[in-house]
Amino acid sequence: MLVVAVAPLAGHGCSSPVAPAPPPGGGTTLHLDYDEFVATVEPVLVRQGCDADGDCHGGGIRGSFELSPAGAKDAQFDFEQVALQVSASTIAQSPILTEPLALAAGGTPHGYKPFASTSDADYQAMHAWIAAGVAP
Repeated sequence: MLVVAVAPLAGHGCSSPVAPAPPPGGGTTLHLDYDEFVATVEPVLVRQGCDADGDCHGGGIRGSFELSPAGAKDAQFDFEQVALQVSASTIAQSPILTEPLALAAGGTPHGYKPFASTSDADYQAMHAWIAAGVAP
C-alpha cells in the first residue's frame, strides 16, 4: 500500500493569484497621412497605370489589392486599400513597394515591374510616405 502525505499549502508561502504581466511594449504604430497620399502616392499609382482596367488593380481585386478605376477615382478607397499593403515593422518589405519592384532589386513576384530599382523617384516617394507614417 502506498501512502502519500500532503502538507497544507498555507504555511508554505502560497498566496492568491497575481494579475498577469502586462504585454510587452515597444513596436511601431502606423499613422499614414491621407493628404500626403493624395499629393504623392495616388499620382504614382495613376502614372504607373496600377488603376487600369483589365488585369490591373482598377479592374477589380487582383490578389489582395484593389484600386478605384481611372474613370471613377475614389482617393479615400485607394488610401484604405494601399494602407493594407503597408508593413510598419519592415517598410521595405511592404507589398506596395516590393511587388512593383524588379526582382533583381529585391522585389517579389508580380506581373508588372515599373520600378527597376529602389532609387526610382516614384518608389522613393511611396517609401517616404510610409516612413513618415511610422512612429516608434
